[in-house]
Amino acid sequence: MKLGSGRDAAYPRTSVLFVCMGNICRSPTAEAVFRQRAERSGLRAQVAIDSAGTHGYHEGCRPDRRAIDFARRRGYDLTPLRARLLVPDDFVRFDYVLGMDANNLHAMQAIRPAHAHGYVGRLLDFAPQLGATDIEDPYYGGDRQFELVLDRIEAASDGLLAALRKKLATS
Repeated sequence: MKLGSGRDAAYPRTSVLFVCMGNICRSPTAEAVFRQRAERSGLRAQVAIDSAGTHGYHEGCRPDRRAIDFARRRGYDLTPLRARLLVPDDFVRFDYVLGMDANNLHAMQAIRPAHAHGYVGRLLDFAPQLGATDIEDPYYGGDRQFELVLDRIEAASDGLLAALRKKLATS
């Protein structure tokens, strides 16, 4: 599928890639949350959505069981997702490449090709009202960390949708 710059009606008009370290907790959660919210807002057909990890530890694996369970409690399904590694071509294919924390952002910038011109930043750039910049990795944490990840991703997804709605209305 052609992503990003494709303006043919058969293709999404914009594209978003969510990135964390292993692509088993935060970024697949963001992918599922954002996909569902884009669907509810009527923008799903206009936005290609994916997730990846800066490290290939878990390539091909399902999301963490706890991420699946906590997301399911809020009505999100992570079970079809599989971890994959972020690659330089992702920065050309996706209009928005959004990391979960400062470490992800640093790793992303290290492999971003010079000719890539999309937005590279943090997901929480779209939720300034939270007063936070990072969505911390819940992998070694408890239940509260997984709930906080969902809270922050939901808020940022709403902000990102508002930004995309504005962008799509002017393009």
